[in-house]
Amino acid sequence: METLERIKIASVVPDNEVKDMTTQKVSVIVALKNQAEQLPELNIDLQTTFRQFGRDFEIIYVDDGSTDRTWRELLELARGWNNIKLVKLRTTFGESSVLDAGRNLACGEYIIYFTCRVNINPKDLGKLLEKIMGGADVVVGVRHPRRDSRLNQLVSKVFNAMTNHFAKLGLSDINSGVIGVRRSVLEHVPFYGALNAFIPVMARRQGYRVEEEQVEQLQGRFNQSLYPKDYIRRFLDLISVLFLSNYSKKPLHFLGFAGALFAILGAAINIYLFFYRILGIGGIAGKPMLLLGTLLLIIGIQMISIGLLGEIIIFTHAKDIQEYNIEEIIE
Repeated sequence: METLERIKIASVVPDNEVKDMTTQKVSVIVALKNQAEQLPELNIDLQTTFRQFGRDFEIIYVDDGSTDRTWRELLELARGWNNIKLVKLRTTFGESSVLDAGRNLACGEYIIYFTCRVNINPKDLGKLLEKIMGGADVVVGVRHPRRDSRLNQLVSKVFNAMTNHFAKLGLSDINSGVIGVRRSVLEHVPFYGALNAFIPVMARRQGYRVEEEQVEQLQGRFNQSLYPKDYIRRFLDLISVLFLSNYSKKPLHFLGFAGALFAILGAAINIYLFFYRILGIGGIAGKPMLLLGTLLLIIGIQMISIGLLGEIIIFTHAKDIQEYNIEEIIE
């Protein structure tokens, strides 16, 4: 996998305490970037929280291109614990790469993932695990109360409202960066780029049970959503998810519908102008409607053509694509 070709993995386990990897039941994946100062306290909280469940667990710290002493602190930290694994990315690749790298190293059937950028109380992560063990497939952490800036909160509300509207969901904090999930879900739901935030959306589309659980957001420094490109990327990611969720195997249904509307409207305008000129009602030279009708007709035909090309590609590779997801087979 491309992500793993770019990373260096170090699993630190004392020689006298070798683990049986098959006994792991819970994997906690932590995304880090320049969080050296809070690592010791964070690790103690995580160890204490998940030890209470009486299950074997591991903590996988993924350094997403830190420029401070985070990696050195992780190496020191891992020497004292036999259930810690470390992953170091060569540079910053983003949260989807962090989750993918951690998932490939994880042994647990239950995976808890969170990014330190949201600064949540690690003691609340146990509530996500409880819900997964209780039957949920995906549990989204909802930051409450929110302690980041009002701008971040406003952007988050708009983003959640758009996603809930188009994806027909009722989630409160899709982009929280805190999620609990069964391993089987991540094996059936593809995520790359910045699509990790949409795992609940794609999981719901595949019939998985998605729930929410409140987690406390602590005081601290938070990244500000200041740049218009961030909003545009989120919107484009949402379009990608909706397209992949609904039309990945039938692109003509998406492009062909819009293309047909444009083509019909353009043809209607051009037919009207044709009879307008033939019947001698008036001239059509220089009329904006002529340009509009022609443009709509061309765009419509192009969209239908692209949809047909997509259908040809899908047909060629249909045997390699599995659009459904089987929960259980009884023989």
